Amino acid sequence: MTKLTLIASAATALTLLGGNTFAAGDAANGKAIVEKSNCASCHGKDFSSPIDPTYPKLAGQHADYLVQALKGYQRGVDGPNGRGNPTMGAQAKALSHSDILDVAAYLHSLPGSLIVQK
Repeated sequence: MTKLTLIASAATALTLLGGNTFAAGDAANGKAIVEKSNCASCHGKDFSSPIDPTYPKLAGQHADYLVQALKGYQRGVDGPNGRGNPTMGAQAKALSHSDILDVAAYLHSLPGSLIVQK
């Protein structure tokens, strides 16, 4: 195999195995989960205006961040990269991996006021 063919094969394999994991979520199902879980009661009905300024704005947030945050709440403070909010921990523990991807896809699809500085 030439060097170029080897590089192209490796890039294709990485794309198939790990690329766009977060785009795989079903936003419509994510919306249903968010509504059932009553996430708006804390994060605001538009998910951009939480009831407490210390709560995060979720609308338009990066899907990969949302996935990692929810998994962190599932792990709790004792797990690696865990998060320790008891309310969010209870909410996140009820979610499957697929549910988390769906919720992340839905929240990411919403218009938000997040600003990324370069």
